[in-house]
Amino acid sequence: MSPRTIERELDDLLLQLKGLVHVRALVETRRASAAEIEEHTAEIERVRGRLARLVKDSGDRYSAAA
Repeated sequence: MSPRTIERELDDLLLQLKGLVHVRALVETRRASAAEIEEHTAEIERVRGRLARLVKDSGDRYSAAA
């Protein structure tokens, strides 16, 4: 994966994560069920995991190239 592709994917994941966090906050203020809030929380955790893996993997690639 090229550095440009990684950067684009990082940007996309960060934007997705920000959106999910904002939506969860809205859902909480509208007194949604605990299950609905948990669904949003689970998705936030999933995206955070993808983001962390991408950062780790891209760091490993850069280290190997150096």
